[in-house]
Amino acid sequence: MPKVKTKKSASKRFKIRAGGSVKRSRAYMRHILTKKSTKRKRHLRGTTGVHSTNKRAIHAMLPNG
Repeated sequence: MPKVKTKKSASKRFKIRAGGSVKRSRAYMRHILTKKSTKRKRHLRGTTGVHSTNKRAIHAMLPNG
């Protein structure tokens, strides 16, 4: 049986928390920031959880946690 490999692109985007939930960063914060309001940019900062419908797919891409 070969080793189960991690999808490297997924490992750079997601982190699995101790409880099993998945952490991700928010989109729309890379460029074209001048037209976005300060409030909108502030709410895009930081991390959030992944939706429960995508959780199973991400765990498959990150088998070693």
